[in-house]
This record gives sequence, C-alpha cells and structure tokens, in this order.
Amino acid sequence: MPEFLLTTGFCIGAIILVGGAVLLFTAIRIVPEYQRLVVLRLGRVIGPKGPGLVFLIPFIDRPRTVDLREQVREIPHQTSITKDNAPISLDFLSYYKVVDPTSTVVAVGNFEVSAQGMATTTLRSVIGGIALDDVLSQREHINQTLRVKLDEVTERWGVKVTNVEIREIIPPRDVQDAMNKQMSAERVRRALVTESMGDQEAAINRAEGTKQAAILQAQGERQSNILRAEGDKQSQLLRAEGFSAALEKIYSAAQSVDQKTMTLQYFETLKALGASPATKYIFPMEFTSLISNFVGGGDKK
Repeated sequence: MPEFLLTTGFCIGAIILVGGAVLLFTAIRIVPEYQRLVVLRLGRVIGPKGPGLVFLIPFIDRPRTVDLREQVREIPHQTSITKDNAPISLDFLSYYKVVDPTSTVVAVGNFEVSAQGMATTTLRSVIGGIALDDVLSQREHINQTLRVKLDEVTERWGVKVTNVEIREIIPPRDVQDAMNKQMSAERVRRALVTESMGDQEAAINRAEGTKQAAILQAQGERQSNILRAEGDKQSQLLRAEGFSAALEKIYSAAQSVDQKTMTLQYFETLKALGASPATKYIFPMEFTSLISNFVGGGDKK
C-alpha cells in the first residue's frame, strides 16, 4: 500500500511539473523586433505587444503574430480588356507593409486572399480605362494608379501599399506581329538615316579636305611668287649695281684714253669690215676727223 501511494504521488507530481512547464511555455513569448503580438483577452483586443519578452495568461490570452516587414506578393497573369476592346495579359508585383497590427487582425479575415482579389479586380478596372497603346507606353502611370487604388482599400486594414510594379505585358498576337513589323521598319529607317548621315559627313570631310588643300596650295603659290619676286628684285638690283659699277669703270678708263687710241680702235674695226663680203660701207663723218687727227699727229712726229 505505501508503494502504491508513493507511485501515485510521483505520477501526480510529474503531471503537475509537466503541466507547469507547459503553462510557463505558453505564458512567456519572445517577440523579435520585426513582429508584434496582437493579444485578445477573453475575446477583446488589449493591443499589440512586443518586441522583447511578453507575458500571457494561459487559456485566457490568444495571441496573433503580425509581421511588420515589407512584403511582396506576385499577382499572376490576368487577362484584361483595354478601353479600345483589345485583350491583354499582364502580371505585377505588389509591395506592402503592415502599419497597424491591430487592424490587420480585426478588420479583415484573411488579408492575403483579400489583397490578391482586390489587386486583380483593381487591375481590370484600371486597364479598362486605358487604350492599348497607352498600356504599352505608360507603364509607370499604370503602376502609380494601381498603387493609389490599392492603398485606398488596404488602408482600412492597417496595411500600406508601398509600390506596384508591372512585370510583364503580353499584347494580342496580331498586335505583336504589327509591333515586330514596326520595329523592323524603324530599324531599317535608322539604318538608312545613319548611312545617309555617314555619306553626308564623308562628303563634308572630303570637301573640307579639298578646300584645305586648295588653300594650302594657294598659300604655297603665293609664298613661291613672293619668293620669286624677291629673287627677281634682288637679281635686278645686283645686275643694276654690276652694270653701274661697269659703267663707272668704263667711264674711268675712257677718261685716260686719248684720240689716237680711239683711232686705232677704228682701224681695227675697218680691218674687220674689210674681211667681210660686203661691197658697200658707210662711215660716219666723225671718222674722217679722227683720221685727220691721227695723220696730223704722225706728221708732227
């Protein structure tokens, strides 16, 4: 009998110890910095708790964990009809952050499902008011419009939509074919424009080169003409100076030549004339006076 009581007491003690450990584990929570515990005590919200060590009343307090970090959710491809009745498929990423943990728990039953459904319906509403060309070209405007409209709804859930980014837009097949043709035509146009601009620049460069060559050639000819003129001028000056010096020497020599010497030079000239085949000769009148002076001078000797 004592052994039975001892065993029973040991079992009861073990049960109490395990129950106390379980109660202690459920009553103490360690909340990290990026989370909050929204505590409901007997069904009433007593506010968010954390971060750090949080004490709860077992079986009375019911905690709900809320993550405060910025989250991203992918909205899969949705087919929408544009303003000009063109079907288009697109998907986008939605970035959001919890700013009021209590409203996130109390104001909405399942935020993830609600946010995704709201995003798809908002996307169709926004695309329905935009033409196809604007959808393809005004992606940033669509992102901003989606963010504003989603934020208006999620604000009452304590969630702030920080950003919306359209990831892929798939237009209809015929539109894709038309876009490809347009892109090909644009590439051909750019190639032709580039080629014509290259030809224009080459022609301008050639003309500029020809112009510069002609200018250089004209400058060279001008310098050459100037140098030749300078050379001719110097040559003429030197010839004039030489001729002047020669005349001075001749004049100086002529001053010392007497009349008989001049007559002898005439005789030498007559000798050369006599050797010529001519039959008629013309003598200047001064010649007879020279001979008479010469003869006269001979008689005096």
